[in-house]
Amino acid sequence: QVQLVESGGGLVQPGGSLRLSCAASGFSLAFYGIGWFHQSPGKGRVGVSYINTNSIRTYKVSVRGRFTISRDNAKNTVYLQMNNLKPEDTGVYYCATGRNPSWFPGDYDRWGQGTQVTVSS
Repeated sequence: QVQLVESGGGLVQPGGSLRLSCAASGFSLAFYGIGWFHQSPGKGRVGVSYINTNSIRTYKVSVRGRFTISRDNAKNTVYLQMNNLKPEDTGVYYCATGRNPSWFPGDYDRWGQGTQVTVSS
């Protein structure tokens, strides 16, 4: 079955850390760029980071220095390490694959189901 599955979300206090995983099955992530998107309640999906097939990373300004995207092609998994989390980071995080990753959800053709991140004291 071809799918992406996110995991690693949860409840964390401000300043805490989480590592999100995006595991692929049924196809190889090595041939795709991967984007991570954040969706707050009542809002659309906003890109926070993406990585291309050459592992060139791009970050939204508000997460730069706090989030790190990485890929392990041998494990067919992409990660998003999230440090110094803030309440505004709360929401559902989705990973997605695309040949040419960008900030635009329309450039991605396969999405995971999302994982909830809640940052609250």
